[in-house]
Amino acid sequence: MDKRRVVITGMGMITPLGIGVKESWDALLSGKSGIRRITKFDASQFPTQIAGEVEGFNPEDYIEIKEIKKMDRFIHLAIAASTMAMSDSGIKITQQNADRVGVLVGSGIGGLHTIEHYHSIVLTKGPRKITPFFIPMLVINLAAGQISIRFGAKGPNSAVSTACATGSHAIGDAFKIIQRGDADVMIAGGAESVITPLGIGGFCAMKALSTRNEAPAKASRPFDVDRDGFVMGEGAGILILEALENAIDRGAKIYAELMGYGMTADAYHITAPSPDGEGAAKCMEMALRDGGIDYSEVNYINAHGTSTKHGDELENKAIKKVFGDYAYKLVVSSTKSMTGHLLGAAGGVEAVITALSIYNDIVPPTINLDNPDPECDLDYVPHFAKSIPVRYALTNSFGFGGTNACLLFKKFEE
Repeated sequence: MDKRRVVITGMGMITPLGIGVKESWDALLSGKSGIRRITKFDASQFPTQIAGEVEGFNPEDYIEIKEIKKMDRFIHLAIAASTMAMSDSGIKITQQNADRVGVLVGSGIGGLHTIEHYHSIVLTKGPRKITPFFIPMLVINLAAGQISIRFGAKGPNSAVSTACATGSHAIGDAFKIIQRGDADVMIAGGAESVITPLGIGGFCAMKALSTRNEAPAKASRPFDVDRDGFVMGEGAGILILEALENAIDRGAKIYAELMGYGMTADAYHITAPSPDGEGAAKCMEMALRDGGIDYSEVNYINAHGTSTKHGDELENKAIKKVFGDYAYKLVVSSTKSMTGHLLGAAGGVEAVITALSIYNDIVPPTINLDNPDPECDLDYVPHFAKSIPVRYALTNSFGFGGTNACLLFKKFEE
């Protein structure tokens, strides 16, 4: 049986660079950083006092006031990005097609704001003060659940939670659901919001975060020898994936085609990637094999590139393992240099960015790449966006636990 072709017909994105796809995309192309000092709580006692917070987001622009208090912030962001994507796609869910529209949206950590708030409440005021909405506010699958309720999507519904690979796994799994014929449309991606005392404190305890507190915009510097850890961000990235025949029948705008999906495990360590990049390399190879193309056809890779020494160097090794000498002809950039690392939302946001790179034939830069690490010797597009023809592009996401995801996109051709 031939695989069904799957295309992207809508996008929604909220990042530290802006609310909406255009605002974030324009900032990415101009090399703007979204990293600032933390404002959501007093971080003065923490080693890390910087993050990529989303500024100016008002959930009332997307959700009824009486419903807002029943959801954690990560769900607010997921609903907002989904609303943008649905509007962009122009698709209408009716009684006739509701069973053929599904949702697959994940989060790496879920409702940490809610957990911290009600932990304080139960200690100071007692258990009777816990809201009955406490559990539905924080569990990860309620992002997908709330989105399905909002839009009336009665098809396949699920949630992924695979740390920093969440968004890519969600999109890849949704892709397969359409490809095998179980849905015609999937709302897919990731959302995250854990810039809280426990969230920042937990990653500080692991010594995973940059402490460049006096120069926030310079702190996220993937592939640069002077990096000192990643910078946490928050946001959401959602795609509307659609069977090609469905998209053509309704005259939808098509941004790109999703061609391949890879998922592997390092089977090595809970936080460190495998030393030779084997798991990441096999993940990229799987996506290329699934898409049925040769590695020499790829033009661009949106790297996982978090701004950690081991992660950056091992991704460089993995790319060279897959692409050989052709790796030096590729263009690779890390947009986390501007957004920070959005954890479970990263894969969703970076899928939007990769599809836009194909659609517009332009690749966002890696900013702050002033002194490239000698172990990171590929074209990482320092400082400025690059206009090149982009027909095929990969996006990589690697998560704690050694879980890897890779998506392959192609410029749409009938």
